[in-house]
Amino acid sequence: MHGWIILDKPYGMGSTDAVTAVKRAFRAGGHGKVKVGHGGTLDPLATGVLPIALGEATKLTGQMLNGDKTYDFTIAFGVQTDTLDVEGKPVAHSDVRPTLEQIETVLGRFTGPIEQVPPAFSALKVDGKRAYDLARAGEEVELASRAVTIHALKSSPARGGGPRSGGGEAGANELSLGSTPLPLHHPADGPPPRAGEDLNAITLTASVSKGTYIRSLARDIAQALGTVGHVTMLRRTQAGPFTLAGAISLDNLEQIRHGAAPEDIILPFEAGLDDIPALDLTPDQARRLQRGQVVTGIAAHDGRYWARGSDGTPLALVSLSDHEVRVVRGFNLG
Repeated sequence: MHGWIILDKPYGMGSTDAVTAVKRAFRAGGHGKVKVGHGGTLDPLATGVLPIALGEATKLTGQMLNGDKTYDFTIAFGVQTDTLDVEGKPVAHSDVRPTLEQIETVLGRFTGPIEQVPPAFSALKVDGKRAYDLARAGEEVELASRAVTIHALKSSPARGGGPRSGGGEAGANELSLGSTPLPLHHPADGPPPRAGEDLNAITLTASVSKGTYIRSLARDIAQALGTVGHVTMLRRTQAGPFTLAGAISLDNLEQIRHGAAPEDIILPFEAGLDDIPALDLTPDQARRLQRGQVVTGIAAHDGRYWARGSDGTPLALVSLSDHEVRVVRGFNLG
């Protein structure tokens, strides 16, 4: 089996746990051992698109990591945590709440190429150790800024946290620092804010390049608004060529255990190549490519392609330069 399962990962499940769940489902369904990998880590606190590669498709997971992604995320204003999300401890607070107009005014500063400092609680390494291990041990973590690109950033006010509410004690689902409680989880839907209304939270949609940390983006947006904030909801809606439209739930995955045909939920191998142009080869060119030889005389623009034979079978990821094609990663789908 060579192809993709696009999982709508639930809250609380890690990416490695999702891979394990797929392996177990196939074994329990009597399909034997299947090579499985994921195309981009999604934190347990996040939900949404998690591409799971099967068989030869695992050769494309590296490419998936380098692809653009789209997220919906909610920033709760007034409290910053050490992890920049709901799992962390409060480290700063502010009574300032922005209006929708103020939020939309600053979004342009975070669109296009930007410099971003990753969260201290991240998997990046500092002197050979994971940053989150150092942060959990109470050590000061200083990470260098990195260049990322925010392709698009817009507000989704109807799905924000609603207007600011004052006073009261923090309940079981609230995070409190100082005198102002903030809800940890905001409803998926709510009335759009009125003009000039102070907001406790806002939901945004961002299309970003590889290496972008949404938690850092939320932190920086809040600071640009003269306040602090943290992420209370994070949902990936697109990863490379895959979107929520093709995603399945864990319940769908479990059907394989009970005799459902894998073909009912597996997308074809080529689905992972939808955002890369195809390069058609003649039978002779295909044979040369499969032997690892350079194929010359190709009339196409320089760049990255996936080569296919005359029968449509994907042969390899290739690089085309000066009319010469070289294999980047070969496939064994014959």
